[in-house]
Amino acid sequence: MTNPLLQDWDTPFDLAPFDRVDDAHFAPAFEAALEAAKAEVIAIADNPEPARFDNTVEALEASGKGLSKVLSVFYAVAGADSNPKRQELQRAFGPKLAQFSSDVTSNTALFARIETLWAAREDLDLNAEQARLLMLTHRRFRRAGAALTGAEATRMREIMSRLSELGTSFTQNLLADEAGWSMDLAEADLEGLPGFVVSAARAAGQELGKDGPVVTLSRSLIVPFLQFSPRRDLRERAFRAWEARGANGGTTDNRGIAAETLGLREERAKLLGYASFADFKLETEMAKTPGAVRDLLMSVWAPAKARAEADAAVLTQMMQDDGINDDLAPWDWRYYAEKRRKAEFDLDEAELKPYLQLDRMIEAAFACATRLFGLEFKPIEVPLYHPDCRAWEVMRAGEHVAVFIGDYFARASKRSGAWCSSMRGQAKTPEVQGPVVINVCNFAKGDPALLSYDDARTLFHEFGHALHHLLSNVTYESMSGTSVARDFVELPSQLYEHWLEVPEVLAEFATHAETGEAMPPLVLQKVLDAANFDMGFSTVEYVASAAVDLAFHERAAPADPMAEQGRVLDGLGMPAAIRMRHATPQFAHVFSGDGYSSGYYSYMWSEVMDADAFAAFEEAGDAFDAKTAARLEEHILSTGGTVEAEALYTSFRGRLPGVEALLKGRGLVA
Repeated sequence: MTNPLLQDWDTPFDLAPFDRVDDAHFAPAFEAALEAAKAEVIAIADNPEPARFDNTVEALEASGKGLSKVLSVFYAVAGADSNPKRQELQRAFGPKLAQFSSDVTSNTALFARIETLWAAREDLDLNAEQARLLMLTHRRFRRAGAALTGAEATRMREIMSRLSELGTSFTQNLLADEAGWSMDLAEADLEGLPGFVVSAARAAGQELGKDGPVVTLSRSLIVPFLQFSPRRDLRERAFRAWEARGANGGTTDNRGIAAETLGLREERAKLLGYASFADFKLETEMAKTPGAVRDLLMSVWAPAKARAEADAAVLTQMMQDDGINDDLAPWDWRYYAEKRRKAEFDLDEAELKPYLQLDRMIEAAFACATRLFGLEFKPIEVPLYHPDCRAWEVMRAGEHVAVFIGDYFARASKRSGAWCSSMRGQAKTPEVQGPVVINVCNFAKGDPALLSYDDARTLFHEFGHALHHLLSNVTYESMSGTSVARDFVELPSQLYEHWLEVPEVLAEFATHAETGEAMPPLVLQKVLDAANFDMGFSTVEYVASAAVDLAFHERAAPADPMAEQGRVLDGLGMPAAIRMRHATPQFAHVFSGDGYSSGYYSYMWSEVMDADAFAAFEEAGDAFDAKTAARLEEHILSTGGTVEAEALYTSFRGRLPGVEALLKGRGLVA
């Protein structure tokens, strides 16, 4: 059988032929593409000609395209539509890819060529992007251990291979725990739940083959259940299951994986000469040092904790007024916070949600991009990996820019959370290619699908990441799109959330699912007035997670991560009724791979900038000011990683911001 993954794709926009790809194709395509990539690297390393930028650095940049093509398809479906075979392949591919990466960076002949170019960089007559690519390539090899020899080099390869295995297992264990739990609801258990929660519970039951409604561990279902169910016993049962993900004992328990991962990361950092893994990881970020991260987190912690404790007192009184003489528990907070929001702002989720239709919010995100950057979105019919997916051609001034794919609904085969990825990055060499970008979310199905306000923000957030890819305009794919410092990558996504709160956007696109009428001005004002409601809770749960992540990596690796988590939270004085946003056994940001390890703080670091960046539009007097939007595209959205993040932001805004804009934006200071 001819393997479509190894053929040229004669498809619209060179998209993957998902209708011709099945699981049997992945392993042979991967093995063939991996061998081809190895041969390409060896040819570069063994080139008898003297090292030049084009035959070494650019050649390395152009290598492995066939492997990237195969993996882009595989990881798209493995993350968003998993099955046992794909999980088995993930476990098999991970160590082989880690070994390949180690083989590349430990190739002494190849590193010698790069070192030669680095030493002669001032005489190579490179343009700015070429010089940046050389620097990043040299740095990547150094930080991967290319300068190590003998037993140390061998140990580094072993560490990286094992970390790959552990990250895959962590993710799959979490998916198994999330998919393996549900709570059946009797009709009487639906009392007090708004219609959209009941509909979502019935849809979840149908997907699981149940006769009645269920609560699952999908955030889009369990969070509104915790908000609205008056049954404290059911809330507790659901919350405890949610909290126990990855810590249920048996084969899916992630606590041992977390401990081993932390130990290996520390060993990796020490081999490279760093005091800690946090020092190693933060060296290339805007923050630079663990101390800078800690300063940011602690500057926010005190006002956030004070706000949360004041809120806890109010919620406790509300609970006691209901005749419950008990301490406020984590499964109580969302329920009483929702009642308080309705009382103080005359706003509840059930009233708001019919105005936040998924399709209309997608239109809103697109419309803002059209007004800001001139992008146009045309629906296209192409084969995709799941029937829930949909696709658009992105154009500007009549010219093709990219393909955007949206996969919005929760399902048992999809890992939790929301993310943006690219199946193909933008580049101009070795040939011009437009990006193929995917947003994946976990919204509850419905007819029509209705979003919470947090869901709508998530949609705008992920589309902000997508814009970073769509508007990329660089030469080399490895520096395109979101290939930037981790604590800078969230700036475009968090900045784009602000346009959801622009009154004219909600006025146009927040239309009622049944009547089609626009959100009434009074409701719109309530939404905006309540924007910072319960901000103490959300800030505390986030900062606690970031502080634990930092502590895990800036000191000696703990033998018992759960005990270390407890020590950090005790030191912070964590409010009893609030849990970390991501406890250690579920902390996929940190343990499913290296991406956000020592870097969960980056959402808040970027928020310091996004609050200040949106202020540039406010100062211009128009959220869609053309000149400000042009500067944003020129200096941030189109530049990828071609310039240091600090310089990019300063070019856009004229200076770097302070934390004051963040505190004010969250309503934590007057």
